[in-house]
Amino acid sequence: MTTDLYTQKILILDFGSQTTQLIARRVREAKVYSEIHPFNMAVETIRAFSPKGIILSGGPASIYDEDAPLADPAVFDLGVPVLGICYGMQYLTRVLGGDVGKAGNREYGNADLFIEDDRDLFHGLGNGGTRTVWMSHGDRINRMPEGFSALARSKNSPVAAMADATRRLFGVQFHPEVAHTPDGARVLRNFLFRICRCEPSWDMASFVKKTIEALRDLIGKDRVICGLSGGVDSSVTAVLLHRAIRDQLSCILVDNGLLRKGEAQEVMELFQQHYGMDLHLVDASEHFLRRLRGVADPEAKRKIIGKEFIGVFEAQAAELGEARFLAQGTLYPDVIESISFNGPSATIKSHHNVGGLPEVMNLELIEPLRELFKDEVRQVGTELGLPRELIVRQPFPGPGLAVRILGEIDRERLEMVRAADAIVIEEITMAGLYEKVWQSFAVLLPIRTVGVMGDERTYENAIAVRVVDSLDAMTADWSKIPYDVMGRISNRIINSVKGVNRVVFDISSKPPATIEWE
Repeated sequence: MTTDLYTQKILILDFGSQTTQLIARRVREAKVYSEIHPFNMAVETIRAFSPKGIILSGGPASIYDEDAPLADPAVFDLGVPVLGICYGMQYLTRVLGGDVGKAGNREYGNADLFIEDDRDLFHGLGNGGTRTVWMSHGDRINRMPEGFSALARSKNSPVAAMADATRRLFGVQFHPEVAHTPDGARVLRNFLFRICRCEPSWDMASFVKKTIEALRDLIGKDRVICGLSGGVDSSVTAVLLHRAIRDQLSCILVDNGLLRKGEAQEVMELFQQHYGMDLHLVDASEHFLRRLRGVADPEAKRKIIGKEFIGVFEAQAAELGEARFLAQGTLYPDVIESISFNGPSATIKSHHNVGGLPEVMNLELIEPLRELFKDEVRQVGTELGLPRELIVRQPFPGPGLAVRILGEIDRERLEMVRAADAIVIEEITMAGLYEKVWQSFAVLLPIRTVGVMGDERTYENAIAVRVVDSLDAMTADWSKIPYDVMGRISNRIINSVKGVNRVVFDISSKPPATIEWE
């Protein structure tokens, strides 16, 4: 759906950095639309994209590696401002005739940046001033390309920032997108507004208005089917569509028996009674449990759930009559994860988004949130007037509690993890932490441990509690929640969840671990 919201665009070419998404988020926080594409995006496609500016991301490679990722050098001849970050700066240097070599000492972590020219990128930061930045590189600029001048230096990088102001080409050795560079947002805003001459037109109020108009134009008098799970993404998708087409929308909630405690009833009450949506509940819990019986492999569980969901959803959709469109709550990180900077990404886990149902059902796909990050979706929910408790709801995996039970699934184990999970959420909420952490949940482990209850020896199950901090789930760190909260969670689970005699806390980060256990 193309609207005038997308006329002010920044293109980010991804060379494989772990922080590429952060660049896009920082640009959007400045109310300028941005998109991430692989480094080898064709110049003709870039020209058609018509960006106001281009940012070259960092990356793990060295520019002189045999297989170093290289964009088309013609990107510098488009007459569009370019900012190279870390590897992006090194690529810019080498392609334009400069020299890059190994640094005497690797710079990693906080470093002092000495600003020598504050006219463009560093406007407002003080000529001759010193700023803290985050470095992560083992190479440095030995000789700048012709026409470039140094803007800043650090202890180990005599050229830590440079510019050819005439051609509007810039490079920085540090990472302005990360929180560890306090003035990084100012540097990026200088690039956006002083150099690219962007206007701050990207905001969620405008997005809602324009998207509703675009949906009405696209759908016309046809009908739309939407899968509604009660999570933030599908809920915002459904309400956005309902606002646009009202009775032409039919929603389906499939209760696969793997939902959180009381979830199906809560969703029905909110969307059917409060919003007056045409919402159909399909109780397929017994069906899913039969299909999952005896299956322990996590990827096999995901595939079974995905396949059976399609079958159940398709059958219910057929009963509702003819429809032209299928709506999904696909987000921008789903789209980004479906590719890597050099082609299809390795499968970490199967996704239900970015494909699937439309191929089976022969419906045209509508993904109104496809360009948005999670925090932007929450802002859209606020603009639409959704209840706050829904807007701030923590993410929940598509396969539900199936991937929070390690090993085989049966009704007893489901009830065990469901009860423990509800306790985790209740205690995190009562402690005032629910909106401060990214995700909090319980996992049932495939082991039994020895315990003592009363005067008797027990041999029962162990629950792992996972609480993490994150911005977008691409990376995450374990949350340092207070010990007394940990204690209450543990005591309540052990005392009230039958079959559990031990609780452990997961203190691993992503990477190397994932947020979910399966």
